[in-house]
Amino acid sequence: MSVTIIVAVCGAERAIGRGGDMLFHLRDDLRHFKALTTGHPVVMGRKTYESLPRRPLPGRLNVVITRNGEYALPEGAVRCASLEEALATAAHAEGGEETFVIGGGEIYRAAMSVADRLVITEIPADAPADADTFFPEISAEEWTVADATETVCDSATGVPFRVVTYRRR
Repeated sequence: MSVTIIVAVCGAERAIGRGGDMLFHLRDDLRHFKALTTGHPVVMGRKTYESLPRRPLPGRLNVVITRNGEYALPEGAVRCASLEEALATAAHAEGGEETFVIGGGEIYRAAMSVADRLVITEIPADAPADADTFFPEISAEEWTVADATETVCDSATGVPFRVVTYRRR
């Protein structure tokens, strides 16, 4: 099984969220996210799951990490107590040969040591001053750029972004 972290980051600070929500909603990037993750399990923390506008995300098993053993989830989502349990569950699910970790900050930090690939949407703007969640630093000693798109502007918002894919060295 390969583990891919997928995230949108803003600025040199690698800001990813504010008040439990994403900093930017880029229609084109969300389409890219859907195209990559559909048919594969997605692993996330409870707060990320609760922030989704549509729960569970359709067309993929939603694996939700929570310490609350009573946390109820609908069909299409399963609860796990740890990242290790979540990845083992995802590995046995349909499409589990590739699992996507989709947030939040604490889950990203834990998954960095087991990920094989990073798909990072870079938004070249200063992070909002009230951003409160950040992505870990990407070490050049551990990761190498495998691919990068040209910077384009989102068709709905005009916000510029590019997608950089990293592979573990």
